[in-house]
Parts: sequence; structure tokens; C-alpha cells
Amino acid sequence: MNQHFSTHAASPSLRTTRLDNGVTVVTEPMPGVATASLGVWVGAGSRNERADEAGLSHLIEHMAFKGTRTRSAQKIAEEIENVGGEINAATSTEGTSYTARVLGEDAGLALDVIGDILTDSVFDAGELAREKGVILQEYAAVEDTPDDVVYDAFTEAAFPDQPVGRPILGRPETIRSFDEAGIRAYLDREYTPDRIVVAGAGAVTHEAIVAAAERHFGGRPAKSAPASVPGVYGGGERRMPRKLEQANVVIGLPGLSFRDDRYYALHMFAQVLGGGLTSRLWQEVRETRGLAYEIQAFHWPFSDCGLFGIGAGTAGADLPELVDVTLAATARAARDLDAVEIARAKAQLKVSLLSALETPGGRIERNARQILAWGRVIPAGEVIDKVDAVTVADVRAAAAAMLQGTPTLAAIGPIRKLPALDKIAGALRAA
Repeated sequence: MNQHFSTHAASPSLRTTRLDNGVTVVTEPMPGVATASLGVWVGAGSRNERADEAGLSHLIEHMAFKGTRTRSAQKIAEEIENVGGEINAATSTEGTSYTARVLGEDAGLALDVIGDILTDSVFDAGELAREKGVILQEYAAVEDTPDDVVYDAFTEAAFPDQPVGRPILGRPETIRSFDEAGIRAYLDREYTPDRIVVAGAGAVTHEAIVAAAERHFGGRPAKSAPASVPGVYGGGERRMPRKLEQANVVIGLPGLSFRDDRYYALHMFAQVLGGGLTSRLWQEVRETRGLAYEIQAFHWPFSDCGLFGIGAGTAGADLPELVDVTLAATARAARDLDAVEIARAKAQLKVSLLSALETPGGRIERNARQILAWGRVIPAGEVIDKVDAVTVADVRAAAAAMLQGTPTLAAIGPIRKLPALDKIAGALRAA
């Protein structure tokens, strides 16, 4: 018998059901909305791959649309687009999603197509060969884009020789090696019922989506996937001198898991430092000195670790000044950011959170991700309370602790004048 459980009233209409085998179904009807957003989230991404599987999660996402026993690739696209819908998929470090948006009356069709591609794909050898070629072209496009290359290198340097640090696309040698047997072995191992969430929002009914989930996924045996390899921040550097017009540089430090009590404090530090037009780095680097077209600070949280970074591009001749100004501004912010800046960061976070919930697509993403992470949907009010509880002292303390960590540096282009990593560490620790 399916089990119903409380979600602490994330919204009056939100309902959650867990199938006997562990698959979770979450729905949130939205009055006045004519469309339905539906999807399946799987708690398995690039960090769940073994070394010889690097890029396999992303390939599987592509292959999901290449045909099942009853639908060709063209028919999959036609069935959705004939009713005006859209279908898509995405791979991240810790998850993969398959989503569709249609009119409410076509929600059953969309769920049937998504269920079909996830449970009955044939992985035709010809389609597999073509799609590997497409991904190799995608890989080549990234290699030709310096600001993409530098962020992949940044993550690899921060988490050396670890799945969490590998590029989601994989490497050409692994991409070429994938075959049907490897795909099916990965799906059997990682796409387990306890990692699957079926979500719907907008013009949907809970009972219909539960029935579709039961039909497509309910017969799968209950089992648990192996735990992912823990992420352990290491730090280090990747310098890639190239004859380019501009140098792209990313400087980073150990971040925090979204489970860490200090997560919101460090997230606010990133916002104050480089999260908008009023941020310190934007004002100092872009507006006052004209050293970069744009500069950003970010915090990427994962389930057991995190990564903080600052990224910018500039002319090679301006690189030393850009780095010096950035490091000084970062260390200074950890010492003297104030209540006005924190209030602004809180307001920005609230707008970002609440605006994402104004569409069915935003609702299903929030609901599915939170169930995978926490086992429940967290009410927006509960998140806002946590944001409001953060103090200036909390943010300064989280930032100061982070600045004592080993830095990570990745840079590409005319970078001969880039300072040594130990000098970067010294400047940051001056906080």
C-alpha cells in the first residue's frame, strides 16, 4: 500500500506519496494555471560515476530521447510538440532530470512519454554512435571556449582525482568507450527507486500522477544505490597559458554543504562580495577601476561539501592589478561588511527564492530537489526564517574561517603575470 506522509504544509495543495518500492511522487496544483510541468528527478549525476564512466550520466540523458521499443526518436518529439509541449533533460553533479511542459489536459501523455524513455529505451547502436559524436562536438565546443575551460579546470583543481571534481561531459576517451552494456549496468546500479522523484505542478491532479508513477516505476524492485564517493576539498592550481586576447581567472576556497548550519551565512558573503551591481567587487573592479567587463562571486553547495569562487576576465596586462584588488576586497569584506549589505543580500535571496516558485517549472524543481536532499519539501517560510536569522557576525565568521583554507586557482590565456598561489593565500589570510 502506498504511504502518505506530511510535508509540514509547504503549501495547502502540495501532496506527497511514496510508492511501496521507494519512488516518491509530489504534486502541487496551482489554481488559475493552464499548463502542467512534470518531471522525473533522479539523485544520480556525474559524481556517481566511476573513473571509466566519466560522462556517462550526461550520455544517458541524451540517449533517453533516442527511442524506446514503442517510440522512435522522432515520435517522442512529435507526440510532445504536436500538443504544443516541450520536453527536456539536464545533468548536474548530483542529479539528472527529465521534464516536460504541456497543457493540463495533456499531462498524462507527457508522463507516459517520460516514463517510457526512462524504463524502455532501446539504446540502438546506431543512435548511440551518433549521440557520442554529438557529445564529442559539445566537448570540442567547450574546449574552444576559455571561460568554460577555466571553470572545469577550477573544479578539478579544487577536488583533485575525485568524481565531484570531474567535468559533467566526461573525457573523449571515456565518451568513445560507452556501450549499451555499460549504460544498462549504470542505470541498474544508480537509478534505484529510492532515488527517483516524480513531480508535477500547475494543472495537475495528484491521483493521476501517482497512477502514472505506479504504472511506469512501481514494478521496479526496492533497492538502494551505493553511496557516492565523499567530496574532500583539496585546493591547488591549474595554469593554462594560451595566446588569447583575454585572461580568464577563477580563485576559490572551500565552501560548505547545503546541510551545514553556516550555509546561508557563506551564501550571503558571496552575494555581498560579488552577487550584483551593488556588490563590492563589481563596484571596485568594474565601476571604479574598469579592470573587467564582469566579475562574480559564487558559492556552489553539494550534499557533503562546497566550493566558493570568484571569476573574472581581463587583459593580461591588467591581471596583476585585478587579482590584487580582488584579494584585498575579499579580505576586507570578511572584516567589515555591515548590516546594510546583509539586509540587501537577504532581500536578494528572498526575491530569488520566491520568484522561482511563481511558475510550475520552478515548483517541481524545488519540490523534487528538496525531497531528494531532505526527504520533505521545505516551506518557503521556513527557508526565509533561516535567512532572516543570519547576523552580520555570522557572515563575517563564516567568511573568516573560509579564508584560512587552501586556495584554488585556475587561469587560462595570457597569465604570465599571475601571482604564485602562496601569495594569493597570504593575501586572503590577511583577513
